[in-house]
Amino acid sequence: MAQRPHCGSSTGVKIFLYYIGKPRDPHSNAIAADFLTRASRYGACEMREIDPGRADPWARHPAARHILLDPEGTAMDTPAFVALVSKAEMEGRDLVFLVGGADGLPAAWRARGGTLLALSRMTFPHELARAMLTEQIYRAFATLRGHPYPR
Repeated sequence: MAQRPHCGSSTGVKIFLYYIGKPRDPHSNAIAADFLTRASRYGACEMREIDPGRADPWARHPAARHILLDPEGTAMDTPAFVALVSKAEMEGRDLVFLVGGADGLPAAWRARGGTLLALSRMTFPHELARAMLTEQIYRAFATLRGHPYPR
């Protein structure tokens, strides 16, 4: 497993982002890493690239809410995403986001449950999904703290 940015915390909730596979463009994680660094002011964040045959996010985070990014999932606007993060903070429940690789998510993971979340009905490269997801995480924290970024 490749280590990625790990952020400090000012809240009890921790955000874990697990991505299957390596990005094609070595610079593609820069945007995601930047947004995680910004989010670190508000909550603990960890981003890793994983091999689904060797990693078990349910065993590693049994009490967390698992959110699987999937184009067939529920579409959520930004206020609903902010509410999801707010609820996790109030409950003190970690959030685990799982982003598939070129072949999507393993069928076995989908069968284990969790929330299926669609960033869009359009299909995006998983590298772009990383950036979009981390931006929304930062936006949610900034919104909840009254930071001017979300304006």
